[in-house]
Parts: sequence; structure tokens; C-alpha cells
Amino acid sequence: MGQPEQRAEGAGPFTTRRTWHRSDGGTVVWESRAACRRGVLSVRGPGDTASVSARADAGALGRLRRLNALASGAFVIGGALFALGAAVAQFGSGDAGESASLYFAGGLFFNLGGYTSLLQALNAPRHSRQGGDLVTADWRWWGYEPMRLDWLSTFVLFVGTLVFGVNLLDSFLQGLTAQQTNRLIWAPDVVGCVLFLVSGHLAFAEICHRSRPCFRSRSLGWWIVAVNQLGSVLFMLSALAAFTRPATGSLINADIANWGTLSGALCFSVGGMLQAFERP
Repeated sequence: MGQPEQRAEGAGPFTTRRTWHRSDGGTVVWESRAACRRGVLSVRGPGDTASVSARADAGALGRLRRLNALASGAFVIGGALFALGAAVAQFGSGDAGESASLYFAGGLFFNLGGYTSLLQALNAPRHSRQGGDLVTADWRWWGYEPMRLDWLSTFVLFVGTLVFGVNLLDSFLQGLTAQQTNRLIWAPDVVGCVLFLVSGHLAFAEICHRSRPCFRSRSLGWWIVAVNQLGSVLFMLSALAAFTRPATGSLINADIANWGTLSGALCFSVGGMLQAFERP
């Protein structure tokens, strides 16, 4: 028998959905996010009968559950600590060291969430070329797969969390001039925000199977990406407002900087809570 007829869809050079039309009249649909996060394929029988979900093996599903729980928990805690740090900065005693400590602790959880998300992409079940069945490869702690959109999105996110780490470490430095503050603290903050926004755009492309954003109200994955992307936008607004004016040594707008961080961090906490339900 010949190979099943295939149809690939995606954004640019990336394939995010593949459909196999089998000789018996049935179809198998692999979607990147569904396979990566939930370990499932959509299978429709001959004559357009009702579709079912074909799952990966038990070992792969257990792996996905553990990684998803760790990533979602890390983003919930990291977002909560960031929000608390911003609240202390806005309403507390004004002790910069206290806020910096909370931000730094939150950043460590963001690092963990970013790396675990990358592990999810690296160790997700893959489709076979012969007809779509999911297969599980050996465990990997690292890999380079830039032509996979799920890998690229999570990799950019992870790098963004590392760049934020530079910003958070530098925030403990004392006696900086306005120029040094902008170079060592503000610039890494903005770069990290840009990387978060790029990661969110790539995640939208993975779900929408095209470069332009879409609206999918019934998709939990879409809501997770949308809430996190809103958080990234708020983080960017906060970063822009936190630029230190060289002439005065004051921020452009401290209230926007604090409220943007607080609300953006809460978005990531909510996204982490929603992610806990996107599991096998």
C-alpha cells in the first residue's frame, strides 16, 4: 500500500498542522500544540464519522503531565511574586531592596517555567511519517530545533527570562548614575519584554496556523497565549515608563511602571493557572 496523502499547514516555513488522508477514507490530524501539550491526535473515521482523540503512550503522557504541572506552577508563583514586588514598590515603605528581592525570587520561577516549557517542546510526542501515529523519543535536556515553531517560541521565552535575570541582578547595584541605570537595568528589561512579545506572537502562529493572529474562543490554548501576551504588553509598558531621565534622575512615570508590572505579572499567574488544565 502507498503512503497516506498528506497536507501540511502552518505559518511561513513552519508546519503546525498536518493532515493524513488514509486509504480507508479516514483522516488523522496532527496539531503542534495539541500533540505537545496534551499528547493527542484527532482521528476521523471513514464517511466523516465522529472523530476521536488518539493518545500517546502512557509513559509520554505521564511525562507531559509532570512537565505541565511544573511549568504552570512556576508561572503562577513567579507572577505572584512579581505582583507582590510591584505592590510593595507602589504601596509599601519605598524600600527598593525589598521590591528587588521579590522581583528576583519571581524571576527565578520565571526561569524555571521558561526552561520547563522548552523541555515540553523538546520531549513532546512526535508524529510518524507513515500516517500520523504519535511516537515518543528518548528524554533530552537540550536540543536545537529552530524549524519547529513550538521549540522556537519556548526557546525565545526562556532566553527572555534569562535576560530579565540580568535586569533583576543589576537592580541590586547601589549608587548608579541615570545613564548606568538605563544601561544596566532598563535596557535588559526592554530586551526581555521584546523577547516575551516575540515568543507570544510565535505561540499565536502555532495555534492559528498562520502568521496573523486569530480568535478562537473555544480553545484553552488560545486563551493561555492571549492572557500571557497581554501580560507581555503590560510588561513592555511598564519598562518604557521606567526609563530614568538623565536630567532629573527620576522615572518617566513610576505609577505606570509599578501598575504595569503588577497587572502584567497577574496575567502570567492567570495564564499559569489556565495552563494547569491544558494537560493530557
